[in-house]
Amino acid sequence: MLAAISRDGTSGDRGEPITEADKALPAVSCPFMRSCLDLAFKGRYDFLDGVVLVHSCDPQEKTARIWESYVKYPYINFIDIPVNIYEPRLEYFKGQLNDFKKTLEYFVGQELTPEKLGRAIELHNTQRALVKELYELRKPDPPLISGAEVLQVTSALTSIPVEEGNELLAQVISEVKGRKNGPQKKAARLLIWSSTVDNMDMMATFESGANVVMDDFCGGSRAYGSDVKLTDNLIDGLAHHYLVDLMLPRTYREAVPGEARKDYMADLESRFGYLKGFVMEWNVTGVILLLVRFCDPFAYEVPALKDYLDSLGIPSTYIEYDYARGALAPLTTRVEAFIEAIS
Repeated sequence: MLAAISRDGTSGDRGEPITEADKALPAVSCPFMRSCLDLAFKGRYDFLDGVVLVHSCDPQEKTARIWESYVKYPYINFIDIPVNIYEPRLEYFKGQLNDFKKTLEYFVGQELTPEKLGRAIELHNTQRALVKELYELRKPDPPLISGAEVLQVTSALTSIPVEEGNELLAQVISEVKGRKNGPQKKAARLLIWSSTVDNMDMMATFESGANVVMDDFCGGSRAYGSDVKLTDNLIDGLAHHYLVDLMLPRTYREAVPGEARKDYMADLESRFGYLKGFVMEWNVTGVILLLVRFCDPFAYEVPALKDYLDSLGIPSTYIEYDYARGALAPLTTRVEAFIEAIS
């Protein structure tokens, strides 16, 4: 089962040279976004009936505007996500989600009733619970499942129906619990913090000399850490989850709302405190801060995040890489040096 799970690249593609996207985006913009746009220009996403584009970061917003201008789909919707969690911004975001719901209903010709939406939320909450159960299998020493295998599973979840994904997760969890040939114990237990990691070869590089026992990146644990609450108005629960509950660098948070003076350590705790639980529960001995080049929202977090990890006594290293296959060799050298330093 684990060997059969794969994804054929419905996001970016590190192995595809970026050529067409150069017509619309400068070389100094996010290479992940450039790769996605390049594939869209080349027709790799022509199987889609529609796209939902968001303002998650400025490069993504600019890419979204270009995408909807040059690549035509039967349905396109743009969702503007606020950058802070004040109540007026939350109300604005609820409006964005309500507009999304209305345009989607018009496109498919069916009403998204509270019953249908509630059922969908319950199915996704079930998936979140199953993913968290899968991550629990990484706590033993050695872990029962490798980081590359977990990435393989979570990547597959993004491209199959949620019911099928839940069945897949249940099968994988059962298989892993009964396996006799799991990962071997290695010199370090790593946590990978990143914006996105979508390549198995890269994860395998980290695990050549260490066990990757936890992650904090989009598409990994970050997407499954908390449930959507079934509020009276279901849009309220969705808005709160995606704006407030998800811990992302793009979101401005204050330790004390409206504070006039900053308490630096309190500020760090409000932004990164959840990582302490990861470090303690998964017995993490080192953290790799991994970013694709020009990922500014996450890069701005790195100095403060390193300070926070230092306060916990956890060694960390920052690695920046190009979103290209040739980046693997220098990445390997830096990862090996870090593992040797902390072992």
